Amino acid sequence: MSATPVYIICSPSPQVGKTLVSRLVSEFLLLKHGTALSFDVNLKEPSLVDYLPNITETADVIDTYGKMQLMDRLIINDGVAKVIDLGFHAFDEFFKMCEEIGFMKEAVRRHIAPLVLFVAGTDRVSSRSYEMLRWQIPPGALITVHNEFVLRSELPEAMNGARVLRFSPLPVFLKTFVDRLSFSFTGYLRNEKDSSAELHQWIRRNYTMFRDLELMVMLQRSA
Repeated sequence: MSATPVYIICSPSPQVGKTLVSRLVSEFLLLKHGTALSFDVNLKEPSLVDYLPNITETADVIDTYGKMQLMDRLIINDGVAKVIDLGFHAFDEFFKMCEEIGFMKEAVRRHIAPLVLFVAGTDRVSSRSYEMLRWQIPPGALITVHNEFVLRSELPEAMNGARVLRFSPLPVFLKTFVDRLSFSFTGYLRNEKDSSAELHQWIRRNYTMFRDLELMVMLQRSA
């Protein structure tokens, strides 16, 4: 039985590009599989549901009801890849809940493949939170995201492990372009005929990273 991937895009720090990564992952999955389901756990707007309203639901982990509603959707091996855009305000509560209910072990038992994409920052909160995840999340399921538009320096040494996804920075005018609510990465690939254009190559490179990551995880799960 094939495992259903669940991508948890997270950071304890604001303004690190987490929703941008969530958009990219969601659109990649939709393009590759024809379907995807995303969950927006954010307070501020615009957020993932504003960019991808057709495949995104809002969720919260404020109370027990909200937590159970979300977990019930994540723990089903239905073949639909899922993405969680986890707001920094919910970071601690979400992973506390995962630890309390044994989410990672239950996911393996139910043929779910969770992937935690930790968007790195240089502040102390980011470093402490990453160390916490290293104890809680199996090494193969914890991936560091280096968004070079936000973090132009090298990654902190503790985060620079074997699994790092590096997103090269876009020029400011292109970043402003992709931040529009109406912008679609896949739509741009389909409509832009010049494959040498900088944005075209940037999107393709990131989609290739996700393809390779998913393939590696699926091979591990089937081994």
